[in-house]
Amino acid sequence: MGYRVCFVCTGNICRSPMAEAVFRAHVAKAGLEDLVEVDSAGTGDWHVGEEADPRTVSVLKENGYAVEHTARMFERSWFARLDLVIALDAGHLGALRRLAPTGEDARKVRLLRAYDPAAADLDVPDPYYGDRESFEECLQMVEEASVGLLAAVRADMEGRVS
Repeated sequence: MGYRVCFVCTGNICRSPMAEAVFRAHVAKAGLEDLVEVDSAGTGDWHVGEEADPRTVSVLKENGYAVEHTARMFERSWFARLDLVIALDAGHLGALRRLAPTGEDARKVRLLRAYDPAAADLDVPDPYYGDRESFEECLQMVEEASVGLLAAVRADMEGRVS
């Protein structure tokens, strides 16, 4: 696999599996599925082994996204194999950068909404305690940022070939 991206939220059942599914679809549509690996994890172990939140699954499926997911916790050793670690909010960003073994690894951690030039707030709010509308809003934020993220991944991949 040429390029590896991991999305990270708190429990890996709402935001990060949503981002994983959406970005994987963008990668496939761009014809890059053989070059870009996409997965997700959580900063904590609360939901390890569980499927994605049913509301996440429902919103994704209703919008044409496939989702097969089992929650897991991000491990420090993964930095060595990842090209980008995409945090869903500032709390995850800080936690992941503190976890990074090197400065180079810390620089791999970015906020998802930083790839959306129209985003005023760079956090994707946690929909877990919200209603269905919260999950739909989360999906919209993820979709909008995924366009810019795909462009950045393509540019990074092209820069490595040159």
